Formats: sequence, C-alpha cells, structure tokens
Amino acid sequence: MEAFVLTLAQSLSQNLALEVRLCFKRVKGFALQDNLQVMCQKSQVPFSFVDKGSIALIQQIAWADIVHGQNTSPDVILLARLLGKRVVLTIHNYWCKRGWGIYSAIWKVVANFAHLRLYNSNFVWQTWEPHVKSHKSSRVPTVSQLPEGRLAINQRNGFVFLARWIQNKGIEVLVKAYAQANLDRRKWSLKLMGDGPLRADIENYIKQQKIDGIEILGFVNDEKKAEVIRSSRWIVIPPHTKEDFGLTALEARNVGVPCIITRDGGLPEAAGRYSLSCEPNNVEQLAHLLEVAANMSEEEYKTLANASYQELKMYLKPISFYVEKYESLLA
Repeated sequence: MEAFVLTLAQSLSQNLALEVRLCFKRVKGFALQDNLQVMCQKSQVPFSFVDKGSIALIQQIAWADIVHGQNTSPDVILLARLLGKRVVLTIHNYWCKRGWGIYSAIWKVVANFAHLRLYNSNFVWQTWEPHVKSHKSSRVPTVSQLPEGRLAINQRNGFVFLARWIQNKGIEVLVKAYAQANLDRRKWSLKLMGDGPLRADIENYIKQQKIDGIEILGFVNDEKKAEVIRSSRWIVIPPHTKEDFGLTALEARNVGVPCIITRDGGLPEAAGRYSLSCEPNNVEQLAHLLEVAANMSEEEYKTLANASYQELKMYLKPISFYVEKYESLLA
C-alpha cells in the first residue's frame, strides 16, 4: 500500500497543474520504519505523519481539494465530507477479513460517503458490494514501480518464489510439491526469496528430506529481486490465504515471466489468463503444474510468456487515469 501511495504521489507531482501532499496517519502499534522515511524523502513529495483525529490531520484535509484515502478510515472520510472535500478511496483489502463486528459495519457504511471507490481486484470488490455494483465504483489494479526489461528465453531457467515466509503464503506447499515433482533439478532449480518465521522450519525440511535444486536467497533488495525474477522461467505464487490481489504476479509479467498460481482470492486476476493454476493448498496439483511447466516446448512457452506480457499492458491503468478522475470530480 505504501509503495502504491508513493508511486502515485510521485507521478502526480510531475503534473505542474497539481500540488500533492502525502499524509500518513499513525495507528495503534505504529513504528516508523527507516525504509519508509527514506522512500518518502526520495519521492520529493511533501509528507507528514499525523495522529488520528488530530489538528494536524484536519489541517491536511482542509488544505486539499481531493482526499485520496487508502482505506475506509471513518475519521478521514467524515472530516473530508464535513469540510466539503471530494473523497476518493482505493480499497486494497476484502472487508470481511476484519470480521463481522461493529467495526466492519462502520467501515462498510462509511465507504459509501466516498465520491469514488476504486477496488484493486474484482475479488475485493465482490466482498464489499456482493449484490449490486455502485456506479461510483470500479476495479483499478494498484501497482508500484514494476521492474522492466525482458531477457531472451534461453537466458531464463528454473522457478522462483517471492513472499513473506509465513503461514498461508504457500511456501511449505511449494517445497513439498517441488520435492514430489519429476524434474531435472539441475535444469529446473527453485529459488526462494523472502524471509519470515517459517524460514528455520523450511530449511530444516529441505535438509532432512535431502531436496536438491533449491537455492535460498532470503531477503534481497529491489535490484536483486528484479534480476532473479527476470532470469527465471516461471514465478510460483501458491497462497491459500484469500489474497486480495497479487503484486508479485504483475512484477513477473512485466518482465515477461509467466505465473504458476493457486486460484486464491484476487490472484488469478493479477496472474492473468495465461497462467497455470491449481487449487490452493494442494501439493499434488502444484507438483503436476511444475512438471507441465518443465515439459513445455520452447515455442509454447514463448507464446504463452508473450501473451501474458501483452495482456498485462491492457490490464493496467496509466497514472493519467487518476488525473482524469480527479478532474471529473472537481468539475
């Protein structure tokens, strides 16, 4: 979410007709990470951190013509409407994730006060508006700075995984599927990027089962991440957690690398029609997909990878989309 906000603000600030400010509202348990501070400074967009319901928050809202919120915070939306501001909401998460209590009800009601609601996937949109879609709503995929540059097919090899190593992201399912799949592991290696509380368990499992072909890269910077994805044949994204969207799929497709996924939440939308997919949390089905990918002919793979890349270009919205929506609301 923060990456999307920074990308959008930085792009909008290049339009001389617009003046942009970034405002981050502190919530319970807030702790400012150094990398966020650095990213804000690099963006060269004025930014501030404010408290809930504070004078500083009111001042930021009062300054703006349009308030573009990234979740349905009641204080932000209601203050903006009381001050006569136009409100745009980008909704990143499916609301029932928060439960069916009073807070979920309030958030859903308050979302109706926005002049425009933008959901990052049809999956998320369906959970907020399950019966009738509002004329004020639409699906708009949220992206940050995507890696660029495609390598030739003969310069790619193996599979890559990138995510937090936590429950329901599917890394344990992937490792088991890879061990089960009938593959030439010298040609079809599996690179694991990311880190998290499951790392020790995954490393121990790989060692105990003596699984060849797996390379653990851990946490890497953006440049290294892009390099590894670009040089892989496939990215494997196997969650069973009702993913809201699937930014990793977009990152891979933008460098021409197609996806192997589970049909989980909004992930099939992000991975596109040219992905290989199976049911979530199913080791046997995922192992079969790895075999299908490994046995695919060069020509078939090239056709599929190019189709996935071209489809992505039609799927994404340019930054000018937001400018047009802002202008329409102000008009």
